[in-house]
Amino acid sequence: MAGGWERARKTAGEASRRVGGAAAAAGRAAVRAGRGTGRVTARAGRGAGRATARAGRGAVSGTQRAGRAARRLTHAQGAGRTGLGQLIELTAAHSAGDALVTAALAGTLFKLPVNEARGQVALYLLITMIPFVVVAPFVGPVLDRFRSGRRFVMAGTLFGRGLLCFAMAAAIVPGDVFTIFPAALAVLVLSKAYNVSRAAIMPSVLPADIALVTANARVALFALVTAGVAVPIGAGASAWLGAEWVLRGATVLFLLQGVLAVRLPRHIDSPDLEELDDRGEERPPRWRTMLNVGPVVAEAMHANVAIRLYSGFLLFYLLFLVQDKNLPGLPPVVAVGVLAVAAGVGGLAGTAVASWVRNHSPQVIVLGTLAMTTAITILAAVVFQLWSAVAVALVAAFAQGLGKLALDAIVQREIGEEVRSSTFGVVEAFLQISWVLGGLIGLWLSLFADGTVGLAVMAVVLAGSLGWLLVRRRRRVREVDARVEAARGPRRSPSGPHPATNGERPSRDATPEEAEEHEEPGEREEWVRARPAGTTTAIVHHGDPPTEKRTRPLTNPHG
Repeated sequence: MAGGWERARKTAGEASRRVGGAAAAAGRAAVRAGRGTGRVTARAGRGAGRATARAGRGAVSGTQRAGRAARRLTHAQGAGRTGLGQLIELTAAHSAGDALVTAALAGTLFKLPVNEARGQVALYLLITMIPFVVVAPFVGPVLDRFRSGRRFVMAGTLFGRGLLCFAMAAAIVPGDVFTIFPAALAVLVLSKAYNVSRAAIMPSVLPADIALVTANARVALFALVTAGVAVPIGAGASAWLGAEWVLRGATVLFLLQGVLAVRLPRHIDSPDLEELDDRGEERPPRWRTMLNVGPVVAEAMHANVAIRLYSGFLLFYLLFLVQDKNLPGLPPVVAVGVLAVAAGVGGLAGTAVASWVRNHSPQVIVLGTLAMTTAITILAAVVFQLWSAVAVALVAAFAQGLGKLALDAIVQREIGEEVRSSTFGVVEAFLQISWVLGGLIGLWLSLFADGTVGLAVMAVVLAGSLGWLLVRRRRRVREVDARVEAARGPRRSPSGPHPATNGERPSRDATPEEAEEHEEPGEREEWVRARPAGTTTAIVHHGDPPTEKRTRPLTNPHG
């Protein structure tokens, strides 16, 4: 019995030793496995860290290369020496800030109520017109009054928008509409004030090798690209972090832009000159002169008003045709997306083409865009379907972009500095009012007219505008020809005195018109060579027969 217990005890001890050995072996295996897992994890971590570092270095290197390439483009053809390059970069950053503000407020205040009643859409259109009504009579004359400190005026608009964005960020979470709405309208007013001031100083930074249309197109192209990049970033950040953080980021961006605006070249600031007219008399007040822009500017502005009215009409007319399923071919959401892409491509193409048309007259460009829009509208009215509507949207956006850049160049060339900002304010106001009017017409016609009838109505409007402008242009050319012939008068014989001057020669201080009344054949070139120091002679076409005029430090505000 004792032997049996002893054997059982030995057997249990042997089993315990075997179990302990197995447990120890399992522990050693687990340790070895843990060490292996640790080594694998460490190697994976080191590999991921090296990959992340390489990706970071690649992103930084790519950003630096993109920045250097952008700097080469913005500073090309002498733009870096004159300040145009810095102005392009500042305007691009300004456009990015506006895009961030739009993305932040898209879901709260400025979301276009496509699926709402037409009355609410009409109210939206009228609200968008308010800032432009403020810009024309008030902001433009203020900018003209302080043109000797344009850098600081531009910086003030940027600093002001930064502070307003900070206020809106604080009001987003509690939903304080009474703070958000006025601040958003003030941001829009300051944005238009910046654009007006930027357009007014463009001749001051224009290099000799770049035309005004090309310079305006270069600014607009970089602004469109940066806005296109900033909108999805702002929308994503608004959905992830909240609209208030996007507005805080826009605050920092606007404040930095204000510092860059102060550091623009000093020659942007125009000295305050005595405002005298061509006869040496004091000019009338600005509010009397800023609407008298001259026939050339008026012609370009009327053409752009017709194009802008048509663009507003198309946007809301086609939008509600798609919503009401009166434009078959694609599902409504897809059709709206296709039309939006076509409009975006057309606007970008218009800006790109404007940078290439160096040797073409801006007046010809403006009338050409109106003629192109009229032709495509007539064609789409005859054959109306989805793809003709897409073609119309593309051409209308193309004409709007190209025509506006040509109009800016005409105003910058024809209007004197003392009322240039006021003129740009008036132009912007008229264009916005025409866009709103076109949108209201589109809303009204979408209630009962199909695509063919609506486009036919607008084709008649465009064709009438084009014909009226061409008739006025031809009449003006004939009047100029008649004045030139009357100014020349009877010619004197080579051996006799001039019948009007008894042989007296014109003074070298005479104007070109006075010299032309006294000239003999070949004397025109002599007067040009002998003009007084400090003056320049320019050949100005304006669609009329080429004439020479003597420019002065203060150009004619009436064009």
